[in-house]
Amino acid sequence: MTIILSDSDLDRSTAMQIAIEAIEEAMVARSAGALVSPPRHSVSFGGKGDLVFTIGGTIGEGSIAGFRVYETFKGLRHDQIVAVWSAKTAELQGLVVGSRLGDIRTGAIGGIAIRHMSSSGVRTAGVIGSGHQARTQLEAAALVRRLDHVRVFSRHEQNRRTFAAEMEQRLGIPVEPVDTPRRAVSEADIVICATTSRTPVMEAAWLKPGVHINTIGPKTVDEHELGLDIAAAAHVIATDSLEQTEAYKAPFFLHGSPDAVRLVDLAAIVSGRLPVRQAHDQTTLFCSAGLAGTEVLVASKLLAACGGKVPAA
Repeated sequence: MTIILSDSDLDRSTAMQIAIEAIEEAMVARSAGALVSPPRHSVSFGGKGDLVFTIGGTIGEGSIAGFRVYETFKGLRHDQIVAVWSAKTAELQGLVVGSRLGDIRTGAIGGIAIRHMSSSGVRTAGVIGSGHQARTQLEAAALVRRLDHVRVFSRHEQNRRTFAAEMEQRLGIPVEPVDTPRRAVSEADIVICATTSRTPVMEAAWLKPGVHINTIGPKTVDEHELGLDIAAAAHVIATDSLEQTEAYKAPFFLHGSPDAVRLVDLAAIVSGRLPVRQAHDQTTLFCSAGLAGTEVLVASKLLAACGGKVPAA
């Protein structure tokens, strides 16, 4: 009988840790040329919205294959489907249905960026944004670094207060809501920017030396939550998918800037092929593009943890 997981199954406390390790493996596989992850493909439905497909999997021993499909139609509820097969036996491992997996996957990618790009002794985080992505990014950060204080800013006071209360209870560390973005980031070792803003929400001058930044929100030349001053200040700029940054409908926000040629693949950093920091005061920037297909690897690990079969080697 096919296992089907829903959002409630993914609320378990171990889901993010499982996802982080799945993404670590995905990055190593990508660096070795064993990850299948072509850019996402959109199919338009006459102005009503799109169906968006991603394909993913691994080749070699224990290889898996699968897809994710989600929609951009107008509505109050937005669910996704991820299906996973064994590429050796053709057996369907299971399905994951709902909206949580995408957020968890993106959070886990952010966590891997923090694990490999931030200084090992970081203790404080600043968050701009209070939505689902901000929550999963912070949860992942707290799993890969021993944080002892977090500050959060979002435009609406009640949203940032709710975020602070929920995440403090979930993570067991102090989370302080603050009234300006500058207060949120000025003393932070790690900055998480997860907004829907079309214009920059912070300035490089606010940040202390050696900070690591994750940007999750808009990243096109016309709409971007971080300005080019942040990129210029960064010693290393990485993304999880160079291919996806070239496949956006609008050009990537670094397009045409002197820093565009400095963008490197996170997988090369994770595998050790590219060094990150030569000094503790060097700033690093991670631009999350959402490496297509990695939902399949995360889903496979979560299905196995919930009693599904691990594909045979």
